[in-house]
Amino acid sequence: MNVHFIAIGGSAMHNLAIALSRKGINVTGSDDEIFEPSKTRLDKQGILPSIIGWNPDLITSQLDAVILGMHAREDNPELLKAKALNIPIFSYPEYLYEQSKDKTRVVIGGSHGKTTITSMLLHVVNELKMNVDYMVGAQLEGYDCMVKLSEDAPIMLLEGDEYLSSPIDRRPKFHLYHPDIAIISGIAWDHINVFPTFENYVDQFDIFCQKIEKGGTLIYNKEDEEVRKLGEKYASTIRTIAYETPLYDVTPAGTRLHFEGKSYELQIFGGHNLQNLMGAMRVGEAMGIDPHAFFEAISSFTGAGKRLQKVVENDTFTMFKDFAHSPSKLKATTKAVKEQFAERKVIACMELHTFSSLKKEFLPHYKDAMEKADEAVVYFNHEVVHHKKLEPITKEMVKEAFGGDVKVMTETSEVLDYIHSHKWNNSVLLMMSSGTFDGINYEALGEELLHEK
Repeated sequence: MNVHFIAIGGSAMHNLAIALSRKGINVTGSDDEIFEPSKTRLDKQGILPSIIGWNPDLITSQLDAVILGMHAREDNPELLKAKALNIPIFSYPEYLYEQSKDKTRVVIGGSHGKTTITSMLLHVVNELKMNVDYMVGAQLEGYDCMVKLSEDAPIMLLEGDEYLSSPIDRRPKFHLYHPDIAIISGIAWDHINVFPTFENYVDQFDIFCQKIEKGGTLIYNKEDEEVRKLGEKYASTIRTIAYETPLYDVTPAGTRLHFEGKSYELQIFGGHNLQNLMGAMRVGEAMGIDPHAFFEAISSFTGAGKRLQKVVENDTFTMFKDFAHSPSKLKATTKAVKEQFAERKVIACMELHTFSSLKKEFLPHYKDAMEKADEAVVYFNHEVVHHKKLEPITKEMVKEAFGGDVKVMTETSEVLDYIHSHKWNNSVLLMMSSGTFDGINYEALGEELLHEK
């Protein structure tokens, strides 16, 4: 088979390209920009485009399929030629479905917790030496490619993103997977540039439930009101299984979880993490994994990449970095850290970086999102707001939206000066962003703070 990728350099696209190449498919691709780590990974696999830019000559009748990435535009010259030649055109999720339609598809959906739940499941199936295919949206430690496709794996784990599929397919990705087993971990309004109202956003999860295969299973977080409504709505048509945060104790090493008369020592912590763990366990159970075997296997799990990831630590100071950026994620992450380090001073810094978070109308959703921190800093860059073509926001707007004694900063140097002004004995520093605070190297900062002590 011959498959061509339009916009092969994307974080998701390059992983799929590598997976198909490893499967023995002849892969070509193009892009008008390719950054690291995609560039090195594609080169290592031998499928890095020789020139940067769009090249319609690559589109010939010899192609069996074209896969279209979100980075391309509707008027892309390669796309137009593929249409003219009637070559089958797939979005990323459509092609994943094509590759897994004869497997049991397990789709992990939700506004938050998707990567964590998927990571937990992957950890357990690896510990139990189960053969599964997978697609994960984030880079996980220990993996050189976040897509695996094979002929013999009976199960495919798919992280079910609700964002759009391609420039010419405005359906959310997770609508295209048709799960046999599905989970929804939580619903909190996101991607407001695509879903203009909360009701419209919730509808996407309703449609996701409708796409579950006949005889399939929906696993849902009953502690989330909107998710619980969906679980109850579909209880008469498919198998539904509810889950909730388990009983647990905080320990110096993490958590002691209690389940069915047994206790399990875990290295992860925080109620939200443990809620995700119970969801992952119920998914595993639907896949045929005994719950107690699941908890035994998960005891060596230390967390998903960039989700409460420890940067540096000594006896009196710990620094974490976390991908949290939405109100619900900020609240859950800050609460988890304060609960785990109740006797320490917790200083939380977050960056408003995404389209939604920088939109003036969305800011009020951040009310009290960092209230569990002893000190809280919110950073945003006026240039980023301008680049995203959004209405300007002010420090005063952000401070009022978050409430409490939140400090608002607009220069990276301000954030660094604030951090360096502290004595970090008996303290925790939590850096939360889907960006880097415009250039902060977390690892270098952590080492500096250790030596300043």
